[in-house]
Amino acid sequence: MRTIHVVAAVIIENKKVFATQRGYGEFKDGWEFPGGKIEEGERPEQALVREIKEELDTEIEVGDLLDTVEYDYTNFHLSMQCFLCKVKSGDLVLKEHEAAKWLTRETIDSVEWLPADLDIVKKIKENI
Repeated sequence: MRTIHVVAAVIIENKKVFATQRGYGEFKDGWEFPGGKIEEGERPEQALVREIKEELDTEIEVGDLLDTVEYDYTNFHLSMQCFLCKVKSGDLVLKEHEAAKWLTRETIDSVEWLPADLDIVKKIKENI
């Protein structure tokens, strides 16, 4: 089974976390933390800054690694490094996603998260 290495930004502000809804692909309509694939030669933090700039037209500051998720989907294994992040500049403009929401501890379970993101959701509840 092939492994896909990705990074995800867990952007938390004012006790709310930023979530995005996929607008394309096999997992269209599922909710996730924004990010994407690590390209050859990139450090995870570099990949995350690039992906958020491309997807959301926003510059972020990458903080601590929250967790690394290892998850087996039907056709591939996902290895996802999730970092706590802060917005440096920009307005989180949706360029590839269908929708986005700022979720509180009370509303974080109101969206249908992709399976690999569920463990991170549990950890975030402890942080917001």
